[in-house]
Amino acid sequence: MNDSWILVDNRQKLESAQDDISGASHIGIDTEYDSFRYFREKLCLIQICTESRAYIFDPLLDIDISFLGNIFTDINTIKILHACDNDIRLLNRDYGFRFKNIFDTYRAASTLGSTSLSLTSIIWEYLGVKLKKTKNIQRSRWDIRPLSEKQLDYAALDTRYLIDLYFRLRKNLMYNGLEKKAKTAFEKITHARWSEKTFNPKGFSRIEGCDDLDDFQMKRLKTLYRWRFETAKRTNTAVFMVLSDRNIIDLSKNDRQEIESLSETGIISAAKSKSFGPEIIKILRETV
Repeated sequence: MNDSWILVDNRQKLESAQDDISGASHIGIDTEYDSFRYFREKLCLIQICTESRAYIFDPLLDIDISFLGNIFTDINTIKILHACDNDIRLLNRDYGFRFKNIFDTYRAASTLGSTSLSLTSIIWEYLGVKLKKTKNIQRSRWDIRPLSEKQLDYAALDTRYLIDLYFRLRKNLMYNGLEKKAKTAFEKITHARWSEKTFNPKGFSRIEGCDDLDDFQMKRLKTLYRWRFETAKRTNTAVFMVLSDRNIIDLSKNDRQEIESLSETGIISAAKSKSFGPEIIKILRETV
């Protein structure tokens, strides 16, 4: 394990983390979540950094992190995050956490006129440090356990420079008379709240191939489009993982109405045919 971070996975580590975080005047905060494979984003990790080390909390473990609620609303503790809208939304959704006295490095840098606003770019611009971050780790499965040490290193790295970055950005904001403007932007973000995806009844019209369908096929498409959304919501699965746009276009054109034909013709995979075949066939038969 890297000495710069601790995975909080037992009571002893939790008590140590609580003591350190509760006594800190500045903390860096980040999260890892999966918004690609799920209908509702899945919160997978919470990283909190003090000046001594980073603590990684796993929402998928049975660990009580309710103590963070008091810290997040403590006006004497500065919470430093980067582009934190979704972090705040998900932490509020899953834990009811609210925030006061935050500092968003993304908005601070933007207020100062920076144009490259990724965390990596800002750390390089203001601290002269080049972060070594790989895309394959960023896009890895944060929802599958156990996590690798490379994943945990990556997660901890996202908070490692937040406190140093805060002091540099705050100094520049004050020097340029922009601190008040930045604080107004920070305060606005604290009210960010999560909301569930809503169905767009006209969204089918943007699917490639839609214009080539006749009236009957279009009716099928509309029904399949709604069914896909409702199924994704019910199963908490990303819409495209239920059926792709190509799938529902091909199904709309399909004249065969037997479950076996769905995978035999290659319209959908055998796995999807097994999971959703009866419902799809029912739609195809009942749409008139």
